[in-house]
Amino acid sequence: MTIIDAIKIAFRSIYANRLRSLLTALGMIIGVASVIALIAIGQGTQQGVKQEIMGLGSNLIFIQPGSSTDQSTGSKGGRGSSTTLVLSDVDAIMDAEIDGLYGASGQINFPAQAIGGGNNDRVDVVAVDAEYAYVRDLNMEYGSFISDNDVTRKAMNIVLGHAIADSLFPTGDPIGENVRINLGSRFGFNFRVIGVLSESGGQNVQDASVYIPIPSLMNRLRFLKNPTGGTTIQQISIKIDENVDEVVIKSELEDVLMMEHAVLEPDFIINSQNDLVSAASAVSKTLSILLGSIAGISLIVGGIGVMNIMLVSVTERTREIGIRRAVGALSKDIRLQFISEALVVTIGAGIIGVIVGLTIAIVINGRVIAGQQMITVIELWSVLVAFGVSSIVGLISGSYPAHRASMLDPIVALRSD
Repeated sequence: MTIIDAIKIAFRSIYANRLRSLLTALGMIIGVASVIALIAIGQGTQQGVKQEIMGLGSNLIFIQPGSSTDQSTGSKGGRGSSTTLVLSDVDAIMDAEIDGLYGASGQINFPAQAIGGGNNDRVDVVAVDAEYAYVRDLNMEYGSFISDNDVTRKAMNIVLGHAIADSLFPTGDPIGENVRINLGSRFGFNFRVIGVLSESGGQNVQDASVYIPIPSLMNRLRFLKNPTGGTTIQQISIKIDENVDEVVIKSELEDVLMMEHAVLEPDFIINSQNDLVSAASAVSKTLSILLGSIAGISLIVGGIGVMNIMLVSVTERTREIGIRRAVGALSKDIRLQFISEALVVTIGAGIIGVIVGLTIAIVINGRVIAGQQMITVIELWSVLVAFGVSSIVGLISGSYPAHRASMLDPIVALRSD
């Protein structure tokens, strides 16, 4: 018996048992589709996080409070859990005149409710200085960003992210309009719109943020005051030359701030964009592997289903096997016949699974699900792996039933009802 003959017989057998064959293939279809779709989601998440981090600006280093050791307990504060950074640290960094350092800007973030134009929306309030737009590469669509004069005068001016401007003022130019920022139920302040940022696109947080001068609120909110009397900030963003050694810059920044804070161990954390991308990529890769592994289990389950059905098929077709052996079919012919049937089912299921998985990945790409915009990235290797594994599982699953069928005694098989 040739392979072509075995495949023809396999198709006839599958057609004769269409429903059972479909149910057998269903597990493999779901498994292959799951592997492709979940890996696409995992890869998309990785790319989305990377784009969001790189969308913060270019050639950036971030300094945040944290890792301060409590002398009484020996414990360390997590990132952002302490109040070790103050606004004067920004001046100390700039006064150090570090080679390759172009600018530094401090910031404070608050979740708040913005009300304007008869509408309201949840926003991230970012209190900044005048250098922030330069350091973070912000572009204006309308008006201007916060200036040195705004900071000096403690002006109640505000710059809107593109999405917030569209939400509050969908039909008109917001420049000169009033926006009220409510920080919980106790604090509320009125600001005048002086600018709107250009749309950044993707999932960049700047579209959903509003920007105000740091001094506009620091005298009104006591919790912004550090125990030493300085203004507590949550992050310092630093713009550096793309050709400088990040390690050297970070070392010099550490020396400056440790001297400024008069400490022997850093009470702050320094990370570059590349550090953040590497950390996020490691987490996303782990997520992709986990999702792919979970989906891969369904392939194994599908393979067990194929083996089970093939064993049932061998039992049901015992007499047929006996007749084939009686008319001259060899053991290897019977083995080839049943392996061919298993492969036809699993390869067909693999092809359908690939189509379903790709369709799912394409359909959900860019859609908002549970408040989160989905990004999917289809990788050729994930398609090849899913299809290849399904075929191998099919071959393995069909081997034992095929071997069992080939070992049947022709005389005993012919006596079977």
